[in-house]
Amino acid sequence: MAVDRGVAKKGAGACVFCDVIALRVNSHMVYEDEVAVAILDASPLFKGHTLLLPRSHTEDLYALGEGSAARYFADLRTLSRAVQTAMGADGTFVALNNRVSQSVPHMHFHIVPRRFNDGLRGFFWPRTSYASEAEADEVAGRIRRAAMELAAGRT
Repeated sequence: MAVDRGVAKKGAGACVFCDVIALRVNSHMVYEDEVAVAILDASPLFKGHTLLLPRSHTEDLYALGEGSAARYFADLRTLSRAVQTAMGADGTFVALNNRVSQSVPHMHFHIVPRRFNDGLRGFFWPRTSYASEAEADEVAGRIRRAAMELAAGRT
């Protein structure tokens, strides 16, 4: 069940998002349950830009336990729809920086309200292309093999 606590208390520790969750750092909390907490981004791309944080300290996607992943991703779906509805948006952009470009080493998804022709174009970094279909096939094969090996290793 969501709890609106408005602006949290001030203080600091090792992880700013853990401090936000523990109400030691200012934030505008918009949602919380047993698995996750959602806050407004302090430097939003657009008003309503929200961050969804796992309640327990989780450095990256690889550290998210499978037991809590289903509930966390259900929260992500709920928050994506909530941001879209609350902001009168046409849709949302949902993104995760996994290790590289993580401003805080605590996994978090960005949920950004989007409107048609809002000026946000694609991703925020240069795009590239494959030299040939053969190169794209080779890269796809490498990823496919790695995914199959990782999936086979699950218990």
